[in-house]
Amino acid sequence: MNKHHLAFAVIVLFPVLAVAEDAPKLVEGKGEGWRALGEKDFVDVNGDENTWTFDGEIIRCTGRPVGVIRTAKKYTNLELVVWWKHEKPAGNSGVFLWATDEVLKDLPKGKLPPGGIEVQVLDPAYETNWEKRTGKKPDWFTGHGDVFPVGSSKMTPFPPTAPNKRRSFPTKRLVKPAGEWNHYHVRAVDGEVRLSVNGEEVSGGKDCMPASGYLCLEAEGAPIEFKGLRIRELP
Repeated sequence: MNKHHLAFAVIVLFPVLAVAEDAPKLVEGKGEGWRALGEKDFVDVNGDENTWTFDGEIIRCTGRPVGVIRTAKKYTNLELVVWWKHEKPAGNSGVFLWATDEVLKDLPKGKLPPGGIEVQVLDPAYETNWEKRTGKKPDWFTGHGDVFPVGSSKMTPFPPTAPNKRRSFPTKRLVKPAGEWNHYHVRAVDGEVRLSVNGEEVSGGKDCMPASGYLCLEAEGAPIEFKGLRIRELP
């Protein structure tokens, strides 16, 4: 190859490499098998009339009373895309996977389901407030995408873990603060959960029991918005 041909090859090659490096790291909820989740896909469990409101793709939650809404149908293997934004610093919420009829039946206002796998939706300022209040750094939770079993449910967490070995801590701290949108991509297949936060996989677990049930969005005392919920069922 002469020097003119070599120069042309280099010019052509570099744009190709740049595109590859900038390619999305995960599916954004578009393409075959994906569908949007909206108002018709959810059932209130133990909220007030105004706790949850739907405005197009936006789902708003006042956070009060504490409780959940659930999907109208049950899921086993799935991928889920969720955008979320806390309205105030230190807000708390979550996405429940595989909540069963038993843990949702007759659930009183002010209570969360005593079962399911929680993908935590926590503002980082919650950690800061905890440290100010107690004088200690929290060692049992983070504000960056913990995944853990609730109540009667079981899971073997991926490391790093909380001291009690029940909670998977994120490998990176990628959650943006209140007022900014965060992107979660959840893959839950054959009892294994993997969470990506803003484009990078950070936490999860395996051997989840139960591994089939409803998906729930959580109200836990703070105003929050969700948008762009999309789901794809997997075999």
